[in-house]
Amino acid sequence: MAKLSTQQLENFKQDGYVVAHSLLTADRVAQLRSTIERHLSPPLSPLEFEADVSYPGSPESQLALGGQTPRRLLSAYSRDPVFRELAADADIAAALRVLIDSPEIMLSQTHHNCVMTKMPGFSSETHWHQDIRYWRFDRPELVSVWTALGDETIGNGALRMIPGTHKGNFDRGRFDAKLFLRPELKENAELINSAVDCELKAGDVVFFHSRTFHAAGRNATDKPKLSIAYTYHAADNCAIPATRSSRFPSILL
Repeated sequence: MAKLSTQQLENFKQDGYVVAHSLLTADRVAQLRSTIERHLSPPLSPLEFEADVSYPGSPESQLALGGQTPRRLLSAYSRDPVFRELAADADIAAALRVLIDSPEIMLSQTHHNCVMTKMPGFSSETHWHQDIRYWRFDRPELVSVWTALGDETIGNGALRMIPGTHKGNFDRGRFDAKLFLRPELKENAELINSAVDCELKAGDVVFFHSRTFHAAGRNATDKPKLSIAYTYHAADNCAIPATRSSRFPSILL
């Protein structure tokens, strides 16, 4: 069983994210891509369109040019056995038990749990944010797992991270109405200037803390970018009742 090295564990502790290179084999990546392509042609519900988010680069509506461009295939865990197998992957689960410091790990079916797509021509830009800003749990200690199914570069909208931000406290005034960092503020601009690119190869997996600031640009290439994202939490870190986070039950690995 593959394990994160001592240095990787330290990187996660200090930076709020870590990359595990080549965690998935080429055959497994091909199987996942093939399944996703079936779910995209035609696009199978539930899904989110680029037009739904109104981010920079998004079509104005689903009726506009490019308005039917998928952004996310939702409910990945229940879509197909290959997605369930990835969600419960033994290597990923073993890493999460260490990163979250809990013997019992649960998969959130409400947050992430999706295939992330960036299609040529109509993909959008996601500004700087912390995922925990939108989630409601007893403790803000969740870890997301992002699996690359092809090369992820700045040119096709790869993730960018601001190391160490999972350890900070940020006043509400530093965020706009949609809970993105306000880049015009000096303190935010300085923070953004410390960002690093998180470029990946097919089969690479990124583990990142729910409080780590991250962003992603548009896909400026002529090929789709496909990734899978899941979010996990300790079994004793529960979603707060009557919030969006409690909409679907979590699954014990």
